[in-house]
Amino acid sequence: MATLNDIGVAAAINILTALAFFLAFAMLRIQPVNDRVYFPKWYIKGLRSSPLVNGSAFASKFVNLDLRSYTRFLNWMPAALQMPEPELIDHAGLDSAVYLRIYLLGLKIFGPIALTALTVMIPVNWSNNTLEHSGLTYSDIDKLSISNIPIGSHKFWTHLVLAYGFTFWTCYVLKREYEIVAAMRLHFLASDQRRPDQFTVLVRNVPPDPDESVTELVQHFFLVNHPHHYLSHQVWSLTSTLKIIPSSITFSLLQLVYNANKLSELVNEKKKIQNWLDFYQNKYKRNPLKRPSLKTGFLGLWGNRVDAIDFYTSIVERLSRDICGEREKVSSNTKSIMPAAFVSFKTRWGAAVCVQTQQSRNPTTWLTEWAPEPRDVYWENLAIPFVFLTIRRLIAAIAFFFLTFFFMIPIAIVQSLANIESIEKALPFLKPIIEVKFIKSFIQGFLPGIALKIFLLFLPTILMMMSKFEGFISLSALERRFASRYYFFQFINVFLGSIITGTAFQQLNHFIHQSTSQIPKTIGVSIPMKATFFITYIMVDGWAGVAGEILRLKPLIIYHLKNSFLVKTEKDREEAMDPGTIGFNTGEPQIQLYFLLGLVYAVVTPILLPFIIVFFALAYVVYRHQIINVYHQEYESAAAFWPDVHVRVVAALIVSQLLLMGLLSTKEASQSTPLLITLPVLTICFHRFCKGRYEPAFVRYPLQEAMMKDTLERAKEANLNLKGFLQNAYIHPVFKSADESDSESESESEWERSPALVATKRTSKRFTPMPSKDGGSVLSLDQVNDECLKP
Repeated sequence: MATLNDIGVAAAINILTALAFFLAFAMLRIQPVNDRVYFPKWYIKGLRSSPLVNGSAFASKFVNLDLRSYTRFLNWMPAALQMPEPELIDHAGLDSAVYLRIYLLGLKIFGPIALTALTVMIPVNWSNNTLEHSGLTYSDIDKLSISNIPIGSHKFWTHLVLAYGFTFWTCYVLKREYEIVAAMRLHFLASDQRRPDQFTVLVRNVPPDPDESVTELVQHFFLVNHPHHYLSHQVWSLTSTLKIIPSSITFSLLQLVYNANKLSELVNEKKKIQNWLDFYQNKYKRNPLKRPSLKTGFLGLWGNRVDAIDFYTSIVERLSRDICGEREKVSSNTKSIMPAAFVSFKTRWGAAVCVQTQQSRNPTTWLTEWAPEPRDVYWENLAIPFVFLTIRRLIAAIAFFFLTFFFMIPIAIVQSLANIESIEKALPFLKPIIEVKFIKSFIQGFLPGIALKIFLLFLPTILMMMSKFEGFISLSALERRFASRYYFFQFINVFLGSIITGTAFQQLNHFIHQSTSQIPKTIGVSIPMKATFFITYIMVDGWAGVAGEILRLKPLIIYHLKNSFLVKTEKDREEAMDPGTIGFNTGEPQIQLYFLLGLVYAVVTPILLPFIIVFFALAYVVYRHQIINVYHQEYESAAAFWPDVHVRVVAALIVSQLLLMGLLSTKEASQSTPLLITLPVLTICFHRFCKGRYEPAFVRYPLQEAMMKDTLERAKEANLNLKGFLQNAYIHPVFKSADESDSESESESEWERSPALVATKRTSKRFTPMPSKDGGSVLSLDQVNDECLKP
């Protein structure tokens, strides 16, 4: 068990490590050769140019020779805090700005709680000698916990009153923050520039029809069932042929979903070969007297030597023919068309009505949801049939259960490192080495935290594979599912697993020599004493880990390796920058673990709270700097993740209340149980209130807001060409090639010439009140409207 001296050694190691990381970052960031690593966001925005080009002297292109800049090496900290929040939203997006508010939320909650707990509960806990006569293994820090209060003491009323106070304060801060973020989201949607996802609905599980193809069925369905919000119909095929049926009121644009996974592989392969061709062509331009050549064998080490430009030109031509053939194959194969489509409307109001209403009497067909932002679409999963999603998610849930269960083994190993006494009893020959003071302090104060961090390194890759297997069609949905599973995993293994296995190792001798009825009491006393392990973990992960994030050591090394050996063109250099993203899927669950630890131990072991506050303050500054200068978000969800943040903090609050209830029951403080039962009930009622009051802003688009935005847009841009803005928005990236641009001008003229009629092949009357003949009948929109108005 870690003692006060062990915690001091761990704190010294982690503080020195963090300072070393900050100092290294301050030196590396001002070197011109590292400029693209530490300021990639400004390069992507086109607001920064490479100093390697502008420098005069050769040395100044790689090393900063301005000695005065080294005296200002910490100016990045105030610079990170200077950008106001509205400007930050314009610069990095609402997702990034709201993500930073999670750290502020932690400071707002735990600042007053820590001040109160340290000034009130530390003296109450310290003024007892219960642990000295308990026979349990403990340290000096444990005397500051609730475990040091004697059984049946009236001092537990202090903890009970503060539990109520901390709960009310946390709920108040959560409500205020939920209200602020909801208002920020609505304001962002109202003031944000026009985006395709505001007009577009994803329609899934289109039912099969014997008379019509998916194209004709979706086209016919929306013409009939949305007649007052329909102007034209645009169907994209893989050969870029447009079938357009305009009318006179409003407009909808349809883009079908194709299974283009094989075509995507061919296009990606062509891009790689084209990059090599560009490299050798640039090389030949620099030295026209010598044609570049290469060997065709493995890695160019053996084989026939051929002209490099001719070799890669032939491969590009072959791949181009394969791509055209695959496109033709997919376009002629009806099985490649998925029963789903992106349907875009002329107005936000029309899209909001469609997505928030049931489209068919059968609630399992014609399912509508807001389309993800085009950058947010995960195209590979669009090819998964809707009926398979439930099966996939069941398989993923079972796999996740076994992953969580079997991960208890490394957790037990980590906890064994935190209990030297148990190791010495099991392996007595190691006692002379372990008893060396510094080694013992290092093992107990630093090694458990870093070992747990190492065991968790491979977890994100596994969880992301599971999320992709479940079939989510947007990156944001993938990350939110990933985050929920990651948080649950950390709650079971890192939190509960560490407490249970740690208590077993810690009090093993006590367990063996006591009756079964006394084991719950031993666990109740030992839970607060596990705070020492979590303190070491917070320092490793929350102090040194956050400082290591700003150093970006891995991207720095990879960038220079790529720049030295793999970069062939300027495009390669841009891709080598790898700015990364904010990492909501891994970052937010990790933050939630700190909320859980803080709320659980605020009443039982408040000495842990200052370590958490240091984490929130340090992380806020570091990640604000990274968001401004480094991270480049792949998508913008307008803070759609905030309900998940809120519910996980509420869950942590309820867990803290239940654990306190169980802990006091082992302390024979039965008179407090009725009052403690009220706390979870009140917290759940608070959550239901927030869910009903604020969550709709994150899952629905108010029709009032949509109409207001549409009206303002029509007043400001009367001649807006919305069709041109939407027609290419949801085309699969592999179809957006240069050789397809020819058809755009043809589609423009065809759009203008086409009659206001739609051809149908239906013989049934399931979706239309009018009869239609196979291949011959046409139905005008006016006729449909007349039929819809008939009684």
